Amino acid sequence: MSVKNNKLKVGISIGDPNGIGIEVILKTLQNKEILDFFTPIIFASTKLISHQKNIFGLNSIYFQGIFKPEEAIPGKINVVNLWKDNISVQFGSPTNESTKIAKASLLAALNALKQDAIDVLVTAPINREAMQTQGFNYFGHTDFLENQLGEKSLLLLKNNDLKIAFATFNLPISKVPEMLSKELIKKQIKALHTTLIQDFCIERPKIAVLGLNPHAGDHGLLGNEELNYIEPAIKESFDRGILAFGPYSADSFFTPTVYSSFDAILAMYHDQGLIPFKTLSYEYGVNYTGGLSVIHTEPNHGTAYSIAGQGIADPKSFEQAIFDAIKIYKTRNEYIDLKSNMLQKAKIEGIDISVDEDLPEEGEL
Repeated sequence: MSVKNNKLKVGISIGDPNGIGIEVILKTLQNKEILDFFTPIIFASTKLISHQKNIFGLNSIYFQGIFKPEEAIPGKINVVNLWKDNISVQFGSPTNESTKIAKASLLAALNALKQDAIDVLVTAPINREAMQTQGFNYFGHTDFLENQLGEKSLLLLKNNDLKIAFATFNLPISKVPEMLSKELIKKQIKALHTTLIQDFCIERPKIAVLGLNPHAGDHGLLGNEELNYIEPAIKESFDRGILAFGPYSADSFFTPTVYSSFDAILAMYHDQGLIPFKTLSYEYGVNYTGGLSVIHTEPNHGTAYSIAGQGIADPKSFEQAIFDAIKIYKTRNEYIDLKSNMLQKAKIEGIDISVDEDLPEEGEL
């Protein structure tokens, strides 16, 4: 993996065209100066993109139709034509047609990513329930990428000063306690530690681990998960060189003076992390799929059918997702190059470098 001419190819899937996906994509790309930083490649059709461009009055946008991502032209907005037919856009709810388009766009973008025809993937929102009708049997992009790549990932929500990962994610709340274990929490702590080092250039990251129960169990009065699983996982991780601390009570943790003392947070379940994250950073929040051999980001919002077609969707989160993907890609490459150079220098000088099993290897989680 290497940075090519310092201008990466950013592959973009459009999500459900009946939502706000294409609107936020086009609003992000309407500033011509943005093309100085990367080459966008949208997987859709020029007819569909032109149709929505006209709806939203984004007349300053010009794009180049191509048939495969390898034909992308730097300095242009490139649209890979996946179909020729006109599309019936019905803002506000998914249809069979819009869902098929969302799936086709995502599959084409992933195929390009696998073939190194694009460097990073940024996905616009899909409707997970509607996608199920098209044989897309995943909870979202993260599960889909794990399955297609045969790799395990770590979902990380991020903005400039807040990063939250999860021990469990898309589970009914009743299932969370039975899924937790010391080994699972240790695994997620280590995965987060690795991601922070190789993708965010944080040399010795400090990780806060939240408790499961109110007041972090209150020494067993309000539950034993902290005593049985979470505290031992934190201690064993710390003993092996990872700066993990906690468990902290979630109800009092998310004040700026507390959470800003840590590089990242491990929440125990979906709402424990999502509610404070969206409250604190909804406009600029980004979902990053860490731990994979590829780079994938997405905005921290859904299809927003309630405002689709009105021209009022805010593109900040999508724009941030693009620039985060680029930055993470470059940071990881710098990390890999630095590590390779250190190992090569040690080999030349005859120095024996033994890699500790808890230090991150390339692509390891």
